[in-house]
Amino acid sequence: MSWVDKLNAYVARSAVGRWFRLEGSGAPVERTGSKFSIELRAGLTIFIAMSYIISTNALILTDSGGTCDCDREEFGATCENDPAYTTCLQRMKLDMITATCAISCMACILMGVLANLPIALAPGMGLNAYFAYTVVGFHGTGKISYENALAAVCIEGIIFFVLSVLGIRQWFARLIPASLKTATGTGIGIYLAFIGLQSSAGIGLITANSSTLVELGGCPPEFRDENNVCTAHHMEGGPMWLGVLGLMLVGTMLLYRLKGAILIGILFIAIISWPRPTPVTYFPYTQAGDEAFAFFKKVVTFHPIKDTLARFHWDLTTGDFWIALITFLYVDILDCTGTMFSMAKFGGYMDERTQDFEGSSMAFLVDSVSITIGSVFGSSPVTAFIESGAGIAEGGRTGITTIVTGIMFFIALFFAPIFASFPPWATGPALIVVGSMMMQGVTQINWHYVGDALPAFITIILIPFGYSIGYGLIAGIGSFVFINTLVFIILKLSRGRIAPPNFDERDDWIGFVTQGGLKQNIPSWMFWLARRNRKPAKALDSDADNASINDDADVELKQVTVDSRSEHVSHT
Repeated sequence: MSWVDKLNAYVARSAVGRWFRLEGSGAPVERTGSKFSIELRAGLTIFIAMSYIISTNALILTDSGGTCDCDREEFGATCENDPAYTTCLQRMKLDMITATCAISCMACILMGVLANLPIALAPGMGLNAYFAYTVVGFHGTGKISYENALAAVCIEGIIFFVLSVLGIRQWFARLIPASLKTATGTGIGIYLAFIGLQSSAGIGLITANSSTLVELGGCPPEFRDENNVCTAHHMEGGPMWLGVLGLMLVGTMLLYRLKGAILIGILFIAIISWPRPTPVTYFPYTQAGDEAFAFFKKVVTFHPIKDTLARFHWDLTTGDFWIALITFLYVDILDCTGTMFSMAKFGGYMDERTQDFEGSSMAFLVDSVSITIGSVFGSSPVTAFIESGAGIAEGGRTGITTIVTGIMFFIALFFAPIFASFPPWATGPALIVVGSMMMQGVTQINWHYVGDALPAFITIILIPFGYSIGYGLIAGIGSFVFINTLVFIILKLSRGRIAPPNFDERDDWIGFVTQGGLKQNIPSWMFWLARRNRKPAKALDSDADNASINDDADVELKQVTVDSRSEHVSHT
């Protein structure tokens, strides 16, 4: 037995092992295949895969202008000609680097300790762009101020917390048809791969095109215009080919089941990219490259937050404020819900009977608390990260994985120059590989019945093409409801005579909702309210009445299940 095996066995038998349900811990429900050493490696993999958020989130939120302002009549609407404003933006960027690391650290550790899930949290991409460029506007040219937008994010987190405590958020998630949940995971896989193929967070193989939207690019950065379109030298970029090499190496190592394959691939490509006098350097001899290299050489630095801490403006009277709040709500709830359920299914935590996963209630509570804390630090909404799939692919199965990720974000508070300097073509291959792994669930979709297949397909394609998990899920749910409601109405009006030819092959959504028992899919407080609102005349012997009602409900539910099974057998 090696020292690693001894360490795994020791931790598994400890109180830590029992809390996190490591394999061999003796916990009532152990996480199969979970070992302490694997959890450490998986947590480090997730951190490296999502470390780009440290600098990217800071850059995007800095574009909002934050708390900086100037005389716009003198210096223009965007204040770009004001030296004092530029200095303030530099301070804002450093504030946001610190805030991103601090928020991600707290959110990941809370998720790991309380929910025991390997799902990392950080300020979400997409939501931060909506916050910066639509709500606040570039350099504060939007309809509401940065401080007012933070108030909207804070209120969003409070609303999510209330919904999670009442169980409504979990109840809503369980109501999503199984085919759409599976489709969401598949769509996220394609989304991940699409991100990994682009230049902003990937290898740069796919670039923009004014006619076809995207094309095979791969040109060196100096041959891209302001719209990221390759103007010449397609497929000649050194960083792109280095990213392709990383993808092939990771794939080969995974083929031989080499432990830590994804992490090794990321580190290998990053180390090659750090020296300056090479054609694949991450620090070219340009103004941006010089600034990035100067930051990289600091190695150790810490910048306390100076301008963005708890800067709220509670003006709730404008319509634009409520539009922003509602948009944050519905996009974030679907985005985070879709990501969490997809990661749970990918990691094997999903209970097919209840269509829920262990720790979901606490996970949603942690998410909502993290959103509110993030707003205090001056950040856009926090959400679950699809890069968590990289850690799950490495074998992460418990909250130890996310705690390690959180600890790495804490270390990044002091070593941000290093962790913010992983080139996108080093992390892109990991996203592509994880995307391929998440495609496995596509075979579980019911492709035989159009009422299930078409909404699932719409969900799959709109997540990457619409660049939003939330919008893809909205489209899938909307099409599912429209098609199947229309079929239901026609069926009722014709008294069962007009039905699709293969109607018996559909997914039984009613049965799906009630598979775990009616009480497991409806928040318990609803039953409490129902009992409280009973008429006084029936209050006598209430315990007997409750038992009778529950027994009757169970009998009816069992009868419905038996009838549906019998019907299915007869059709078969």
